[in-house]
Amino acid sequence: MSDTNGLVQFMMAMGEMARGACTPSILPVWQRHLLQARDPTQVTCMHREYDDMASTIVVPIQLNDDMAYRTIFFGSTEVSTLRRFMPHHLKQCSTFELLTACLWRCRTIALQTNPQEEVRVLSVVNARDKFKPPLPNGYYGNACAFYVALTTAGKLCKNPLGYAVELLKKAKNNVTEEYLRSAIDLMIIKGRPHFCWVGSYLVSDVTRTKFGEVEFGWGKPFYGGPAKGEGGPLPGVSSFYIPSKNSKGENGILVPISLPVQALERFENQLNILLVEGPTSHL
Repeated sequence: MSDTNGLVQFMMAMGEMARGACTPSILPVWQRHLLQARDPTQVTCMHREYDDMASTIVVPIQLNDDMAYRTIFFGSTEVSTLRRFMPHHLKQCSTFELLTACLWRCRTIALQTNPQEEVRVLSVVNARDKFKPPLPNGYYGNACAFYVALTTAGKLCKNPLGYAVELLKKAKNNVTEEYLRSAIDLMIIKGRPHFCWVGSYLVSDVTRTKFGEVEFGWGKPFYGGPAKGEGGPLPGVSSFYIPSKNSKGENGILVPISLPVQALERFENQLNILLVEGPTSHL
């Protein structure tokens, strides 16, 4: 019914009214027809995020395996260290692209994925400003869509970190209004399919969603973000990027990770190679 932006908007409105306002400062817009399918429906773009089956080679993570959980903090030091791996033309890549490329690569190595296996990272994009005209301020509906970067495990693991960043940039650049309209039509044609999770890693950035600014009259919240941090709704498959501070008070991004026990150990080793040894290490 709604996406994260709509949820935060609703909570902001409730907070304003709890503090005495007669109406919210941003009035709700319920024009769900703005995102209805076209007539006739037509899928004009590739939507690999909805593949029926990405692979028949590797058995996906078994969610009943012994899972281990970690939270990893990325502050300015860690981000700067990773950015040194980037070639000159990628030095200005976003922090999201950098961290996602790093985690995707480390995770694929840790799972010892067959080199021929197709792997993918899915991310959620806020499509509110992708439409012309943009969706009106106050729109409460779900305006998020998936985009996907994919390659083989062998290429992802053998290539430098910049290879994964390039894939992410290309995938995000493909998210145009036509891509979004095509995805809406696909929902109708295929009966709202779930995203393909075999060989997939789903990441969602909630660092700018303003959960921390919601106030009901008792002061700012101690925490605002996903209710289930340990792997999210799909343990071993999904991660959220959550705004946080470390013990020194430094602002950064907290990323919960869940993987089978031995895979998580390998994941941490791979991450340490990047963060501790730095760009002098062999990728």
